[in-house]
Amino acid sequence: QLQLVESGGGLVQPEGSLRLSCTASGFTLDYYAIGWFRQAPGKEREGVSCITAGGRTNYADSVKGRFTISRDNAKNTVYLQMNNLKPEDTAVYSCAARPTVWFIGLNSKEYTYWGQGTQVTVSS
Repeated sequence: QLQLVESGGGLVQPEGSLRLSCTASGFTLDYYAIGWFRQAPGKEREGVSCITAGGRTNYADSVKGRFTISRDNAKNTVYLQMNNLKPEDTAVYSCAARPTVWFIGLNSKEYTYWGQGTQVTVSS
């Protein structure tokens, strides 16, 4: 069974950092593009970042310079390092996979497999 599991969310103070993990089971991520998305209460789901199978990356303007996406295919895991967090980053963060090695889009409708999400709360 194909499954994505996110971890690493939690409560952090403004300007703090968190690292989210997205681990796959039942399939290998080597040939998949992976995206991170977030959804705050009452808002539309937003694309945050994505990474191709080859390591090319793309970021939403709102997180450029603060978030870094990376992948470790040996661990079948993709990471999202989030620095200088702001209250407006508060949301449920989910990862998603698309079986296309070169894909680098941030449209959630383009992704096939989804994790359940992890809550990130930025508050003092």
